Amino acid sequence: MDQIILEMKNIDKRFSGVHALKSANMELKEGEVHALMGENGAGKSTLMKVLCGIHKRDGGEVFLFGQEVNFNTIKDSQEAGISIIHQELNMMNHLTVAQNIYIGREPMINGIYIDDKKMEEDAGALFDRIGVKIDPSAVLGTLTVGKQQMVEIAKAISRDCKILILDEPTAALTQVEVEELFNIMNDLKAKGIGMIYISHRMDEINRISDRITVMRDGEYVGTLITKDTTKDEIVKMMVGRVIYGDKKEHSNVPENAEVVLEVRNLNRGKEIKDVSFKLRKGEILGFSGLMGAGRTEVARAIYGADPIDSGEIFINGEKIKIKTPSDAVKKGICYLSEDRKRYGLMLDKSVAENSVLASLDNYIKLGWIKDSIIESDAEKTNAKLKTKTPSMKQLLKNLSGGNQQKVIIARWLLKNSDIFIFDEPTRGIDIGAKSEMYTLMEELASLGKSVIMISSELAEIQRLSDRVVVMCEGRITGEIDIKDATQEKIMAYATMRE
Repeated sequence: MDQIILEMKNIDKRFSGVHALKSANMELKEGEVHALMGENGAGKSTLMKVLCGIHKRDGGEVFLFGQEVNFNTIKDSQEAGISIIHQELNMMNHLTVAQNIYIGREPMINGIYIDDKKMEEDAGALFDRIGVKIDPSAVLGTLTVGKQQMVEIAKAISRDCKILILDEPTAALTQVEVEELFNIMNDLKAKGIGMIYISHRMDEINRISDRITVMRDGEYVGTLITKDTTKDEIVKMMVGRVIYGDKKEHSNVPENAEVVLEVRNLNRGKEIKDVSFKLRKGEILGFSGLMGAGRTEVARAIYGADPIDSGEIFINGEKIKIKTPSDAVKKGICYLSEDRKRYGLMLDKSVAENSVLASLDNYIKLGWIKDSIIESDAEKTNAKLKTKTPSMKQLLKNLSGGNQQKVIIARWLLKNSDIFIFDEPTRGIDIGAKSEMYTLMEELASLGKSVIMISSELAEIQRLSDRVVVMCEGRITGEIDIKDATQEKIMAYATMRE
């Protein structure tokens, strides 16, 4: 199966002064899994959106099965046999699972009425095929992020696709779900379907891909045969340097450091069960566990996003009541959600507007908004974070995912928050942006800020944490000093069910 089924040659694309793609190249063979790698802003997703007709290219050629094509809409590319699973979920939460999968392709009764029963049966058969237990009649918005991702994968493979593009598909999946996805991919590969796989997880790339194409700053860098290359070679091509850090050997927090946040006996239904912990000044406290462990639920409860049944919260020794996120912000707590586009960003507003959102009152005098000061403060703060943007007036939707994440952090730095809760801070972020995020969290801690970091990556937990709290099924099952936090010990606590 060496037939080349896709060629993209010298692709050019510009957005509002940003040269996103510069003579970019990509090819795909029949029955191949071809990894596409590069830092955020390298142009990976943009290149795929050009292929699918979401973006119109400004230059270059695209050949599908040897024939030049020019897709003007995503429907054009779908009809040609190309399906894409986007990094950010792109479905309708108010519709059922089956309706999301078959929207626009619904089975009809006499050409007049939608046959809901058949649609749900077809969706059920699809889930049986990929080994996933999801109720086709469930409203999509009631499912977890991981389950919603699996629905999107099911939707993509339900089409008779010849090319399947997967943009960070495993970011919200459990290990079991990742195994299910890889089984599906191997089955599709055996049937001659070509797949383009965008991911920053090196273990996945090494395991599932045949070749790797690396992009940097919108340009093609090179293509490697996966089995003949190493992780360091790939990283050097992506960012020009090796940036992996070693496990932290000891805590940087003095034993007598003051406790800035204490949670006692927190409970919420079946999601949070008698959770208690302390966070010290200047500490990075890692929260580890498998999907569904309750880590995000604890963070949202502390932040006032979800009500609690019982429990106590203390800030600097003072018992407080947090009923809303506004209460938490007033107490110096900020929360950076893993689903940043749903809960953290205003994509149609500028970088400056997003940066000052939490501290807007400081920029209003006698009813007038001080735009020049807003832009100046936003520029200074984003410069510290090395946010890549042509200007503070740039709309946030035109920035890469990693840079959007930095704008959220800029927002809370301008608010001068003391307690930062990072929920999967490097989800979907490339290696270079991860390194910058790590440095940022370490700098926050060195300034006396306190950080709670929820992460599903054990290497990340070990790299940054001073102490590790491990959860399983809503309970804290272990608390480990970083010097003793082996991956084996963390996983033992993470699977310690009642």
